Amino acid sequence: MTVHTLAGALADSGRRQIFAAIVLGAASAAAVAERTGLPARVVLTGVRRLTDAGLVTGADGALAADESSLRAAARDSRPADDTDLATDPVLRTFLRGDVLVGLPAQPKRRRVLLAHIAERSFEPETRYPERAVDDALKPWCAAGGSDHATLRRYLIDEQLLTREHGIYQRP
Repeated sequence: MTVHTLAGALADSGRRQIFAAIVLGAASAAAVAERTGLPARVVLTGVRRLTDAGLVTGADGALAADESSLRAAARDSRPADDTDLATDPVLRTFLRGDVLVGLPAQPKRRRVLLAHIAERSFEPETRYPERAVDDALKPWCAAGGSDHATLRRYLIDEQLLTREHGIYQRP
């Protein structure tokens, strides 16, 4: 799980309520709905999104926070390293922190930028559903430099991500 995946999964207030209820002991979708006051459909969708992101494990009736996944994300996350931005003119030109301000027209420059995004957003050999990929790419697009679907297509075209049956993976 990447920091972007974690942030994307918890960006919605309903999913935060659902996750909090599960952390506090609600072990079923019905118990989560009762504690949060959210409709059952919203709870089921939220539980699925949290499970896809790796925050929740278990089937209905045995929901729990995936503590090992959270520990791994905390351990593996590192502060933004701006040394790449300082030394690479492509990154310095097209990124402001971890936000994309534009896409280079030249394929070689675009490849450098996309490789940086893939490295920062996805763990190698980890399988991601399309929603998790979108959630990881959306923060890069906050400034309007591109949209997440375009980034996803470019990552596939450049073979920085592979796609098979709706599951994405960084080689």
